[in-house]
Amino acid sequence: MSAQNRRRHAVIAAWAYPTIAFIGFLLLWQLVVMVTQVKRFVLPQPLQVLERGFASVDLLLAQTPPTVLAIVLGFAGAVLIGIPLAVLMVASRPLEDSFYPLIVGSQGVPKVALAPVLVVWFGFGILPKVILAMLIAFFPVVINTAIGLRSIDPNYLHLVRSMGARAWRIYTRLLLPSALPQIFAGFKVAMALAIVGAIVGEMVGANSGLGYLLVVANGNLDMALVFAILVWLVLVSLVLVGIIDIAERFAIPWSRDTRSRHLVQVQS
Repeated sequence: MSAQNRRRHAVIAAWAYPTIAFIGFLLLWQLVVMVTQVKRFVLPQPLQVLERGFASVDLLLAQTPPTVLAIVLGFAGAVLIGIPLAVLMVASRPLEDSFYPLIVGSQGVPKVALAPVLVVWFGFGILPKVILAMLIAFFPVVINTAIGLRSIDPNYLHLVRSMGARAWRIYTRLLLPSALPQIFAGFKVAMALAIVGAIVGEMVGANSGLGYLLVVANGNLDMALVFAILVWLVLVSLVLVGIIDIAERFAIPWSRDTRSRHLVQVQS
C-alpha cells in the first residue's frame, strides 16, 4: 500500500471509528428505552431528541454565541494569567512556596457554590460566567505549564547558561518552546472545563445562553430539548477543543506526540 493510500485510510478511519461508536451508542440508548418502557418526559428516544434538535436549530444557534463568548473569554483569561504565574513560580522558589498551596487548595472549593456569589456581585451579565469559566480553567493551565517548564533536560540548561544566555532568552528560546506539548495538553483540559464553567454560570443566573435554555427546557419538562441541548454542547466542545488541536499541530509540528500520532495513523 502506498503512502498516499495509507494516509487516505488513516483519514477515513479517523472519521469512521467515532461515527460507528456514536451509532452504537444511539442503538444502545434506543434499546434501553424500549426494554425499560421509560416515559418520554424521563428519557426520550434518540430519534425524538434528534427530531427536536433539528426543529430547534434556529433557537440553538441564537443562544450559542453568548455561551461561546463566555467560554472563550474565560479560557483566554486563564491562559493570560496562568502561564505568567507558572513561569514566575518556576523561576522563583519563594513565589512557588507562596502560591502553589493556595492554587491547589482553591480546587477544593466547589465552583458551583461560587456561581450565586458572582451573580450577586456582578449581576446577570456575561462577567460572572467569564470569571467562573476562568476559575475552573485556571488550574490545568498553571500546572501543565509548570510541569512542562520543569521537564527540560538539565544538560540543555547547563549548555545555554555556559554560553552566557540571559534568563529571559532561556525562557523564550528554550523552556517555553520545549514546554509547548504540555501547555497545549493543559489548554485542551482547560477548554473543556471552561465550557462547564460557562454553562453552570448561565444555569445559575442568566437570561440568555445554552445554560439558560437548558434550565428553561428542564423547567418545562421538555426532555427532548434538554438532551438536544446536551448533544449540541458536545458538538460545541468538539469544535473548540478541535481548534486547539489544530493550533497545536501548526505550532509544534516537531513535537514527539504529534509525530508519533501521525506515524501511528500512517502505519495502522
